[in-house]
Amino acid sequence: MITTAEFKRGLVIQIDGAPCVIIDVTFQSPSARGANTIVKTKYRNLLTSQVLEKTFRSGDKVDEADFERHKGQFLYADGSAGVFMDLETYEQFEVQEDDFSPLAPYLLEGTEVILGLFEGRLINVDLPMIVELLVTETPPALKNATATAQTKEAVLETGLRLQVPPYLEAGEKIKVDTRDGRFVSRA
Repeated sequence: MITTAEFKRGLVIQIDGAPCVIIDVTFQSPSARGANTIVKTKYRNLLTSQVLEKTFRSGDKVDEADFERHKGQFLYADGSAGVFMDLETYEQFEVQEDDFSPLAPYLLEGTEVILGLFEGRLINVDLPMIVELLVTETPPALKNATATAQTKEAVLETGLRLQVPPYLEAGEKIKVDTRDGRFVSRA
């Protein structure tokens, strides 16, 4: 059991039988005498991905979720699903198309990830913040078009399409931010 005084961002608690990660927490002291401090939380249900809010009183207790984070590795894509391996137990998990399709553009075989396990079941895959990918296709740069910041579309080895600076050519490795899918820099 955890008290509300121990709440912090990133903590995984159990609300209504589901693991939930705290996104934001604020403590408010009411002006009335003898009133309890109010703890407002914003959290994401890890089973449904819903973002919800809940208010607790100071001193309330909640269960800590049976949630573990393990180092993992992407092994291969099997049709529209992906197969990941826990690097601690060497157990393999298959992620179905609905959950795998947003991750696929950033994954190459061997990419290290963080696996979120709830009661021994894989429910969450966290990508690294930055991945290095190879540019496979990009149009040639336009000469003398420097009046404004120019970008051009590039296709990466995983099929991801994104805007890159005009100086990049096919065959170069770049760093991509996995949170919003944008170009960061050359690798």
